[in-house]
Amino acid sequence: MTEFSRRNVLKGALAAAGAAAVVPGTATAASASGVALVRNRLTLPSGISTGDVTTGSGVLWSRSSGSGTLVAELLAVDDGGSLLRGGRAFRRVLRGSAATEATDFTARIDASHLPAGTRFAVSMHFEDADGLAGETAQGSFSTAADTGLLASGREARGQSFVWTGDTAGQGWGINEEIGGMRGYAAMHATRPDFFIHSGDTIYADGPISAQVTEPDGQIWRNLVTEEVSKVAETLNDFRGRHRYNLMDKNIRALYAEVPVIAQWDDHETHNNWYPGQILTDTRYTERRVDVLAARGRQAWQEYQPIAGVSAGGTGFEPERIYRKISRGPQLDIFCLDMRSFKDPNTDGKETHLTHILGQEQTDWLIREVSRSKATWKVIANDLPLGLVVPDGPVNEESLSNHDDGAPLGKELELAAVLSAFKRNRVKNVVFLTADVHYCAAHHYSPDRAAFTDFDPFWEFVAGPINAGSFGPNALDGTFGPKVEFFKAGAYANESPRSGTSQFFGHVDLGADDVFTVSLRDANGTVVWSKSLPPQR
Repeated sequence: MTEFSRRNVLKGALAAAGAAAVVPGTATAASASGVALVRNRLTLPSGISTGDVTTGSGVLWSRSSGSGTLVAELLAVDDGGSLLRGGRAFRRVLRGSAATEATDFTARIDASHLPAGTRFAVSMHFEDADGLAGETAQGSFSTAADTGLLASGREARGQSFVWTGDTAGQGWGINEEIGGMRGYAAMHATRPDFFIHSGDTIYADGPISAQVTEPDGQIWRNLVTEEVSKVAETLNDFRGRHRYNLMDKNIRALYAEVPVIAQWDDHETHNNWYPGQILTDTRYTERRVDVLAARGRQAWQEYQPIAGVSAGGTGFEPERIYRKISRGPQLDIFCLDMRSFKDPNTDGKETHLTHILGQEQTDWLIREVSRSKATWKVIANDLPLGLVVPDGPVNEESLSNHDDGAPLGKELELAAVLSAFKRNRVKNVVFLTADVHYCAAHHYSPDRAAFTDFDPFWEFVAGPINAGSFGPNALDGTFGPKVEFFKAGAYANESPRSGTSQFFGHVDLGADDVFTVSLRDANGTVVWSKSLPPQR
């Protein structure tokens, strides 16, 4: 079904259920004196999105043009957009949190107790203090099946998803002359069931200028706002970065129809940061990274459709970054946070254990992956495992230390995780990541490794989706990685113009549980693929 017809049938389902579409504009009401008053209806300047959708729950998100309450209507529909009838019918109206200045007018709804294996047409709007409904937007999402059948009665035939990272980096922002962030349109065209954004959802430390001259003389022209024209320091600066990305039509279209599983990495705050760091970056007046990270975290949580966010937007629950998303008997997603608990960047050759996950998260990962009954366990790691990512001439940003010998420093934490998986006989683990601005497929095996107490596994790398291209990076041999494939840009910091140096990954998980990975460029071209049969 084309994008045009798909959206129209969803709108038709909503209209058939009596949900009138409210367009932006004004409303007239009578005052106490009888004089007509004109009020502006609330609008949706950043569109709508859904996130963390499981077999029975999901998060609905939007941002209002002013103070109001988020209202959503969910209707169960078939693949053609027609309402499900009889015992399969489902309609629910939900009211969410208040959008106020304290939350930058963002709001969300934690939708629970949803039927599994069901496609929903969703309508969202805000109501003002007088109950006046504002602009309405339509979207859709699907809960994962928990049996072999969908709610429509059809046989469940698996699921698919995409992943990537690195949005609006190195000064490459929204270029409307080339259609905006087209990589998002290419992901959308695959009709995935969900999207993992593997971090660097914004580049708070990368100013965006009105134009950039590329090496061949072409002029890249960016849409620019005040907040993205400088490094982010204030809370409003960080919020403005998220607002900027949602100005892109391709992102808004994808987010309206494809649930997001969001991670964060370094550029939501500052390049290669770690807790306790004092910046030497002369562009900043506030150089305490903990202060900047707190503001960056608040803005990130306000703008990402993640579950369990504290009311008012001022709190932060770090366990909500590292979390499990259950997609039924086929698939569990384990979404990591490799930033909040990270020890300082050093050369990585400490003989004692240092942290990139922290003890609590490490224990959680071992416990939850070992308990998982899903066929496939996907670990979304926002930093790659075996790639060397320098932070200056000596220090390392990643957990790899550029030493092929026995695990040291942060490598000891990964060694403990991999050993526990082997000890607990965990099968079908795949790591998915971004961060390094090129795509690759790495196979890890104890046969090639200095550390051998683990079972072989794959790690797939994708990105950037709209940032400068780089790579390839060197591999650290401690865990025996082998490059099965890579593709990078033609030169360092190549722009996203051609689409051939921008990458995302696609996973098709069929009814037979075969895990087929393809790496694709921002034009949708498949550059490499691999099918992994499940181990039983």
